[in-house]
Amino acid sequence: MTEHVKIQENGAVLEILFARPEKKNALSNAMYRAMSDALESARTNNNVRVVLFGAEGESFTAGNDLADFAAVATGASAELEAHAFLDQLARTDKPIVAAVPGLAVGVGTTMLLHCDVVYLAESATLSTPFVNLALVPEAASSLLLPARIGQVAAFAMFCLGESLSAQQAVALGLANKVLPAEQVLPAAREAARMLATRALGAIVATKKLMRDRERVLAQMRNEEAIFRERLRTDEAREALAAFFERRPPDFSKFAP
Repeated sequence: MTEHVKIQENGAVLEILFARPEKKNALSNAMYRAMSDALESARTNNNVRVVLFGAEGESFTAGNDLADFAAVATGASAELEAHAFLDQLARTDKPIVAAVPGLAVGVGTTMLLHCDVVYLAESATLSTPFVNLALVPEAASSLLLPARIGQVAAFAMFCLGESLSAQQAVALGLANKVLPAEQVLPAAREAARMLATRALGAIVATKKLMRDRERVLAQMRNEEAIFRERLRTDEAREALAAFFERRPPDFSKFAP
C-alpha cells in the first residue's frame, strides 16, 4: 500500500484510484506494487466482483515515473514493477471499469486495452509515445492496439507520438463514452455497480471467449524483454537525460 494509491472496497467493487495529482499521477514502483497486490487479492476475494480504476485530479496518469526508468537505465536499480502490474491486469478475469478524467500517457493508455468498460472526460487525451523515450510498447499493446484501431494509426501513436482526443478514442473503439469530467467517475461507479449484479461466472466466461489470454501474455513477455534491453541502450539514456535536462534528445550519433 502507498499513499499515492487509494484502494478500497465499495460494496462488491474494488476501487483503485491514482492519488498523486501534483505529479499528474505518474506511476512509481511503489504504486505499481500496491496495485499488483490489490489485483492479485481481488482474483481470489469472493467479495470482489468488479475492479474500477480512477484517479484524483485532472489527469488519469502521465505514465511511468521516469526517475524509476532512469535508475534502471543507469544501473542504479534493477527494479521495474510496471510489467508485474500489467501481468496481473491481463490475468484478471473479473470485469474492469476505468474512469479517465484527463491525460492518459503510455501505460495510462495501454492499460485501457485490458479494461472492459472505459469512460473518458471530454478533455481526455490518449498517447503512447514510447519511441520518444527510445523504448517499445508494453501491455501487449503492440498486438492489441493495431487490432483495435489499425496498423497505421497505431504506428503513428507509437512512433510519431500522436495522441487521440476522447472523441477519436470512442470513434475508434478504445472507450465507451465521452462525458463531462465531473460525471466520469460517477458513471464508472454506476457501470461497476451494475456489473456487480450480473452473473459473474457468465462474465468471466465471456471475457475468456473474447480474448486469447495466452497469446496476450506471450506478447507481453516478448515486449518486456525488449523493453528492458532498450532501457539500457545509449538511445534510452540520451532520451531520459534530455527529458530531465528539458532539451530535445539527439539520436543522430547512435546506430540502429
